[in-house]
Amino acid sequence: MSEDPQDRVESRAEHLLPEERSAGSDDPHTQADAILTESDIREDRNVAPDTVLERRTSDQTVTPNEPPD
Repeated sequence: MSEDPQDRVESRAEHLLPEERSAGSDDPHTQADAILTESDIREDRNVAPDTVLERRTSDQTVTPNEPPD
């Protein structure tokens, strides 16, 4: 990952989800760090040993040819 871990935590702390905000936090940075750590553990655990994990943003997805039902 090319992003600095501290910058990643700062960004996540600034963009807590509404339900995370409503739960309240005395320390959003610690909360964001815990969220990202848990996410990384789950992400790494679900990858097969010979698989390359790709990270993509929503603007890199394919637009469907048909509208959803």
